[in-house]
Amino acid sequence: MMAYRIAYCKINYPLAYYAAYFGIRADAFSYEIMCQGKEKLNYYIQDYKKRSDTLSKKEQDVMKDMKIVQEFYARGFEFLKIDLYQSDAIKFQVVEGKLLPPFSVIEGMGGIAAEALALAAKDGPFISKDDIAGRAKVSRSTLDVMGELGLLGDLPESNQLSIFDLKIG
Repeated sequence: MMAYRIAYCKINYPLAYYAAYFGIRADAFSYEIMCQGKEKLNYYIQDYKKRSDTLSKKEQDVMKDMKIVQEFYARGFEFLKIDLYQSDAIKFQVVEGKLLPPFSVIEGMGGIAAEALALAAKDGPFISKDDIAGRAKVSRSTLDVMGELGLLGDLPESNQLSIFDLKIG
């Protein structure tokens, strides 16, 4: 009976199914690997297949999750980019016909840090990376990963104003 219910949801409510699956069943979901499009995902799948007999336990879990994400893409669905102000700490959300990943799928972001970031974002806009680190207690290395993934937009490094940041004219 449970298999029938799962199949029914997968067919009739696919985004809700995938949101629940990725949030509950996915053991090693990685934003960097899985949410950057089909091409990047396929690159990682091929790489993991080449090294299949030497994969660590974590990489085996990642490979299992990549297969479900590959199915997700094959069905024509997409992920949204993580949003500092809309993303949840640990739950995937269905937004405008796409899935919005949570903060917890960012490499190096634990559940406590993800919760702190979500709470800090509700208190108002961040003015710099230092502001995020201070208010949300996010580590510098995780902020660097977020910056590399383009999740921080054009936030300056520091709260300090520089004379070179001023635009005259």
